[in-house]
Amino acid sequence: MRKIGIIGGTTPESTCYYYRKYIEISREKFEKYVYPELIIYSINFKEFFQNPEGWEGRKRILINAAKALERAGAELIAFSANTPHIVFDDVQKEVNVPMVSIIDAVAEEVKRRGVKKVLLLGTKTTMTADFYINALREKGLEVVVPNDEEKEELNRIIFEELAFENLKSKDWIVNLIEKYAKEEGIEGVILGCTELPLAIKQGDVSIEVFDSAEIHMRKLIELASQD
Repeated sequence: MRKIGIIGGTTPESTCYYYRKYIEISREKFEKYVYPELIIYSINFKEFFQNPEGWEGRKRILINAAKALERAGAELIAFSANTPHIVFDDVQKEVNVPMVSIIDAVAEEVKRRGVKKVLLLGTKTTMTADFYINALREKGLEVVVPNDEEKEELNRIIFEELAFENLKSKDWIVNLIEKYAKEEGIEGVILGCTELPLAIKQGDVSIEVFDSAEIHMRKLIELASQD
């Protein structure tokens, strides 16, 4: 099997969630005691999140992490977060190892389940910038995002609560999803931030839930185990 390299630390909580899913999926997919080799490079989140150079500085951090994983022998590389995909193509150009996009993996799973209209939840950047929404639309999906006030509140919940495994705003997120299910006719919700699955699971709401972290890790393990 090919070695998986994960750029983690964005945030540490979501990276832990990735690792838990890695264990669960491996146990489901392989015989006892079999796990693909996995390397995690956990960046300093403060240096990333509060980088004075914005996305140019963050991109350099991600490139350095990807190169370190490549030197360590990783044969597949992935970000353990959605928002950094804003510079996914730039980072891929700097390494010779194939990178696996969370957006592509999610879009593939949404279509596999026969869902066409989705609510995209994530950080403010993910819900506002074009990189994620356009990529989904190019795959033939209809995408709805919350209004500006809701984006701000969800962003706050992600960074001030979920990043520290505080789930006190779970009901607010559930109510947000149900509002768009009722008013916009969405058929599914993409948890486009890898902290969101800490709070929302399939069955918590009346529509399909797409856990981007689990979908991404499942794709990574699938690719790693291919001959």
